[in-house]
Amino acid sequence: MMVSITRCCTRPSLAAIAWLRWCVPCVLWLTIGCASLANAASYGIEVRKAALTAAEEGYLLEAEFDIQLTPLLDDALHKGVPLYFTLEFEVMRPRWYWTNEKIVSLQLPQRLSFNTLTRQYRVGAGALYQNFATLAEALSFMSRVRRRQDVEPGALRKDASYGAALRLRLDSAQLPKPFQLNTNRDWFIGSDWFRWTVTP
Repeated sequence: MMVSITRCCTRPSLAAIAWLRWCVPCVLWLTIGCASLANAASYGIEVRKAALTAAEEGYLLEAEFDIQLTPLLDDALHKGVPLYFTLEFEVMRPRWYWTNEKIVSLQLPQRLSFNTLTRQYRVGAGALYQNFATLAEALSFMSRVRRRQDVEPGALRKDASYGAALRLRLDSAQLPKPFQLNTNRDWFIGSDWFRWTVTP
């Protein structure tokens, strides 16, 4: 008994070839796009937590952020471009018959810079500043807010609830003009408004 084996070679159909030509670029595009989104998500500013609590004199504002500079901002900082950040905080009293009443409004600017000679980072707020050996230490210092917030006596009533909101953003208006004209979103980072209810 003889057994013969014949090789069978089937060529892919034109429809299968066309499908592969369409599918492979789409898979590559989705892979690159997802990687870019994941990479972009690791940069920026995010509010971790925030609270306004009663203290002996006034109220105490506490907040914590996660600050990650984009590669473009990191590069600009190390080339001597100072970065200005603004902390914005407000407390509103809701009114059903009119627009909400703003009880507290705060804008606190901060300046992050790098000295190429001393290789130190400096964080300044007004006339006060502090030096750091590493960028991670400087950003960690900026990411924690703890300050007494002056509120006029009787402005927050015990029997009412108020809406508080807070965010931290890079003040792009303080960048040199060429950077302001750049449309690359990596130059503009900031957190979304973090909102919560305050009950004195």
